[in-house]
Amino acid sequence: MAGFNIAFQQALGASESVFAFMDEQDEVAQKPNAVTLKKFSSEIVFDNVSFTYGDNGDARDVLRNIDLLVEQGEVLAIVGSSGSGKTTLVNLIPRFFDVTGGSIRVDGHDVRDVTLNSLRAQTGIVTQETILFNDTVRNNIAYGQPNVSLDKVKEAAHAALAHDFIMAMPEGYDTVIGERGFRLSGGERQRISIARALLKNAPILILDEATSALDAESESLVQAALQNLMANRTVFVIAHRLSTVRRADRIVVLENGRISDIGSHEDLMNRLGTYRRLYDLQFVEIEPPRS
Repeated sequence: MAGFNIAFQQALGASESVFAFMDEQDEVAQKPNAVTLKKFSSEIVFDNVSFTYGDNGDARDVLRNIDLLVEQGEVLAIVGSSGSGKTTLVNLIPRFFDVTGGSIRVDGHDVRDVTLNSLRAQTGIVTQETILFNDTVRNNIAYGQPNVSLDKVKEAAHAALAHDFIMAMPEGYDTVIGERGFRLSGGERQRISIARALLKNAPILILDEATSALDAESESLVQAALQNLMANRTVFVIAHRLSTVRRADRIVVLENGRISDIGSHEDLMNRLGTYRRLYDLQFVEIEPPRS
């Protein structure tokens, strides 16, 4: 997993040079003649994509025969039961792993034919597990961009609805937040992570919501910050909340590593299939009691 950790941190914003001192190697190889991927502008295509984990007798099919076209500016929600392949699907885009069958193309370029740095620079990531360091708030937001101005950091924090709580801290943006941000609440950690993604300003966003463990006020703030982050981007969101699913342009339903259905919320509800079952089990939000 060492290579995955390096790849993930590169996608958060750090360049390859940040890791030059490390002995670990990325688990995917860059071709000697790899080209630089220009800013994403058109579409992402999954062409008969499969992914198998492990070797020989330990091999396990995680994804099988995925065909999907996602256009620039589209918000695509991905739903499915645990183990259906949702996270693996999105992790193939920045090449945290390589497909074992088929191809993924970004603006017509197979992702295996472009440089890792230029590919991962196109992708912003906010995950369930926030990645924070024992450093200042400013440096956590500007991770991988050490020369960015404080004004830009503050602009991102404002959009992430984080500026006010940062300024209430003892040293504001110069406050050290501790390992994994232990001095912050869950909602505050998530908004710092969102501010980092806003500052990176990548055109493709991979979003794994993490609001279920937050109190109602924190969840509301994080959801609002996520909406600011999603604006004008191409978004792949592993959805855990009904509100996010409903806002998606399309919803992909994964079952046992395959796409079993795809459509809008209304379309899928009318089909009374897997999505309706997931909706009834996972997405129904209990309304607060009326006074």
